[in-house]
Amino acid sequence: MLHKRIIVTGSTYGIGASVTRALVEAGATVASMARSVDLGEQQALELGAAGPGTIRFHRCDVSDRAQVHDAFTRAAADMGGLDALVHVAAVEGGGRPEDETDDDWDRTFSINAHGTFIVNQEAFPHLRVRGGAILNFGAGAGIVGLASNAVYAASKGAVAAWTRSIAAAWGEHGISVNNICPAVWSPMYDEHRARLSPEQLERHDARMAEMIHI
Repeated sequence: MLHKRIIVTGSTYGIGASVTRALVEAGATVASMARSVDLGEQQALELGAAGPGTIRFHRCDVSDRAQVHDAFTRAAADMGGLDALVHVAAVEGGGRPEDETDDDWDRTFSINAHGTFIVNQEAFPHLRVRGGAILNFGAGAGIVGLASNAVYAASKGAVAAWTRSIAAAWGEHGISVNNICPAVWSPMYDEHRARLSPEQLERHDARMAEMIHI
């Protein structure tokens, strides 16, 4: 990763924060993007001082096309180009299918699915210059479904299908595109578990013990 120029979305929390730290420690030049200015600036200060890579924070709401366009344009100009996008930003919430609301659906899809659509499109003109890589963060729930969080699973299923499509379309430009479904324990997962009843949690853990995420 030495000297690679990489944008990371959702960079200040959970998996995104870990990815950002690992890339800076590997010597990459990182444009960190998230909604929290306080967390982003503090992260940039701490990781920038530790090196060996460099990091600069750009405030960005991935569901807002204008913000993403401005942030990506500034980041690419600041770094002198772009080699890769690591798109982690997402939200998790909701519940069983019969309990989900229109607001649950709209909020989750605006960030998880539409946000992926936006940031991938905005990265494309920068990556097609010399080729590069896009890594979208999906979820096992998007492949196998999730009874306790149906809308989240649906949004991540959309991410998986979109990723396959752009991988087929953009390969001719030397852009590799992948969808990772991490099996991790993160703050977002803690929040999900906290919403489950004891009975739901028992069933959830039994199912998780049998699953292997693709």
